[in-house]
Amino acid sequence: MRNKIGTHHTMHTLKNWRCAWLLAFALCATAGLAPAAHGGLPDYSGWDQLLLQNVRDGYVDYDGIRADPQFDAFIAALARAPGEFGSPAEELAYYINAYNAFAIRGILDGYSPDTRFGRFRFFKTRTFRLAGENITLDELEHQRIRPMGDARSHFAISCASISCPRLLNRAYLPETLDAQLDDAARRFVNDITRNDFDIAQRTAFVSPIFDWFHEDFEHAAGTLPEFLARYTEEPAARAALLEGRLAIRHLPYDWDLNGHYSGE
Repeated sequence: MRNKIGTHHTMHTLKNWRCAWLLAFALCATAGLAPAAHGGLPDYSGWDQLLLQNVRDGYVDYDGIRADPQFDAFIAALARAPGEFGSPAEELAYYINAYNAFAIRGILDGYSPDTRFGRFRFFKTRTFRLAGENITLDELEHQRIRPMGDARSHFAISCASISCPRLLNRAYLPETLDAQLDDAARRFVNDITRNDFDIAQRTAFVSPIFDWFHEDFEHAAGTLPEFLARYTEEPAARAALLEGRLAIRHLPYDWDLNGHYSGE
């Protein structure tokens, strides 16, 4: 009798645990916090939808993002995802998405890079939870993203400012990452509000990003002009860059917010 009771009790307990697990899974999925899609990766579908609805040509509706529960869900998923990757593309996409989400989180939390002191707080002191560890935007960029050696990633991360690369209105995905990074580099290099190849003045007026991280672009293409020529869509500018006929000058950087936020 004792064995039968014990067996019945054990089966009943297992059944209860199974029901509880299924209920927890359903609740997580409803909240946008489904288990990692692959290994240590969070589910990017909610983040993708959020960007699609709140970003237009790089202009960010911060109020709209703040009001959408999918944003807090994605931030929470980044905090608890174990950070295990099956490929470099999975890892780099994970860091890029995390950077862009954390930059938005910083703005919503009252931080801003529009002053020198503000940039220190925004990039170097405000920490975010990533895969169970605290990390700053500066550490995420310089200790995780840049060491992966893809210079195009500079055009995929947006620091919430006008002169930063325009925030893409889609999530970066491992399976499409190479094409997305190529597109990001091409869009940035050919954005006349950020770079202007003036053949008449024999000068390339370019973003300070090409000064701050010149070694990354030189490593990728040999020289900065060669990197710029790789992505410019203007044949005359490409030829002038490759022939060394354009002097490099760096434009001022506009740290104003790249969207609208009421701050209320």
